[in-house]
Amino acid sequence: MGGSTIRQPIITILAHVDHGKTTLLDSIRSTAIAKKEAGGITQEIGATVVPVDTVKSLCGEKLKKMGIELTLSGLLFIDTPGHEAFTNLRKRGGSIADLAVLLIDINEGLQPQTLEAIEILKTYKVPFIVAANKIDRLFGWKPMQKACFSDSFAGQDAETRKRLDEKTYMLVGELYKHGFNCERFDRVDDFTKQIVIIPTSGKTGEGIPELLLYIAGLCQKYLDLKTDVSGPGKGTVLEVKEVRGLGATIDVIVYDGVVKKGDRIVVCGRRGCITTNVRALLQPKPLEEIRDPKKKFHAVDEVHASCGVKIAAPGLDEALPGSTLLVAVDEENAKRMVEEEVESIEVQTDQNGIVLKTDSLGSLEAVTKLLMREGIPVRSASVGQVTKREVIEAAAVRENDRYLGAVFGFNTKVLPEAEEEAGAAGVKIISTRVVYELIDEYGKWKEEEARREKDEALRMSLSPVKLKVMPGYVFRQSNPAICGVEVLEGTLKKPCPLINGKGRRVGRVHGIQKDKENVGHADKGEQVAVSIEGATIGRQINEGDILFTNIPLREFHELEKVYSKKEEGQLLEEIREIKKSYKEETR
Repeated sequence: MGGSTIRQPIITILAHVDHGKTTLLDSIRSTAIAKKEAGGITQEIGATVVPVDTVKSLCGEKLKKMGIELTLSGLLFIDTPGHEAFTNLRKRGGSIADLAVLLIDINEGLQPQTLEAIEILKTYKVPFIVAANKIDRLFGWKPMQKACFSDSFAGQDAETRKRLDEKTYMLVGELYKHGFNCERFDRVDDFTKQIVIIPTSGKTGEGIPELLLYIAGLCQKYLDLKTDVSGPGKGTVLEVKEVRGLGATIDVIVYDGVVKKGDRIVVCGRRGCITTNVRALLQPKPLEEIRDPKKKFHAVDEVHASCGVKIAAPGLDEALPGSTLLVAVDEENAKRMVEEEVESIEVQTDQNGIVLKTDSLGSLEAVTKLLMREGIPVRSASVGQVTKREVIEAAAVRENDRYLGAVFGFNTKVLPEAEEEAGAAGVKIISTRVVYELIDEYGKWKEEEARREKDEALRMSLSPVKLKVMPGYVFRQSNPAICGVEVLEGTLKKPCPLINGKGRRVGRVHGIQKDKENVGHADKGEQVAVSIEGATIGRQINEGDILFTNIPLREFHELEKVYSKKEEGQLLEEIREIKKSYKEETR
């Protein structure tokens, strides 16, 4: 086998949880099986192959009407859970996915993980079509098992068709807000400018024929699928798994060339490049899931793009998901290419920013780009668990900018030592499996930090205090007035605006001295000397006067939250009543 050929396009499905991804894939499988095509449908490593004959059998008449002659050998659906798996479908500069299916529950519209998927698609510049799923749940819908959407739609009453149109155009509107011009597939005028929406039901199989038809047709017409089947293989590592009897293995999607048993391969590891020889290439039997450990594998001598394969080889236990795999014709050059790729993804700067740890190179690249797009600077980003080291780094950032002193952990473990250090250092750790939860939690935490900062400012500038001007301790009458005071309630801090017991302003405490030493505050029961700007003793202030913090009435509500102790609350209430009385007196 040699020379150039057309490979199978690599298709991935992205969806919010519970929007029907698994059911849709199961429907595609069962539809293909039911057609009993030669070779049927095969389940590869995290991937489902739908032969082109299945598509032709399902969509023959429509293909003729559209004037499409399919020359593809089939469609390779990547079948791994979650968006983190999609982000591992990466190669330098983009994604190995040729086309994505954005699956949306037509009854629920865009949800948080749908929005996340949209951002990921933008990041990787992957073309996509929309499957508006769960049409069988529309009120009044009469299901037609495994039917084309066109036939099923024609069989509905007018009200139900209207209901579907309304839901579809609500979806069109939502997607338009995110920069996409979408239209139902049978109303698209220009496939280069409009994104196709295909109503489907994973449960009944309705719309599956059109879905497969448009995936195949668009891929064949608009994508370059040529590959050198005799050239050195290139792939991406989806997952690293321990398999009994085989040791550490990697699940790989091969997107170019050929990989053979015995080949020297290079992948990225947690401590640098891993170079090893392929001991075995394994593919599961048709229709069997690679993730089920009870299933048996077929050992093969070589695999060609596009396909999924499990590779067994020594030293793969530290391989990184999302890493490029290269067959090493020139080992040093292959290592250099892999190392440069990792260096281009991992971040380490001196700028202030959050510290990011993720589970794979793919998610590291995608999450970093999404954070930067959201205006969240990243100081460092690498693959691995969240350790004490990341918290110490974030604590240093916090010294300069309290709003950036945080650690993000995406789909990775936070070690106990990190949690303990974070508690001591006041560093926020946000750990989740959804990018938008990282961003949302960070936003909430920033709001909390802002409130805390405001509370601290209020404590400093408007600390409630009650003072008595001590008779016989007047040291200067004015410019500024200096006298001795006793703190009766609260804590005296500078600067502190003062009022008397009638609510009239009498000046501002500018300095505090205790035992002839300048101090920043004085607590209840302490006697100190104070300098008061804007006051003259004998005019605004007299010996024996009781003075209070001058707190604006608008600030009392916030201060009540800050000062929650009983004594502080009582003092605040006393000052409030004085202020109210003065306000009524001056009306």
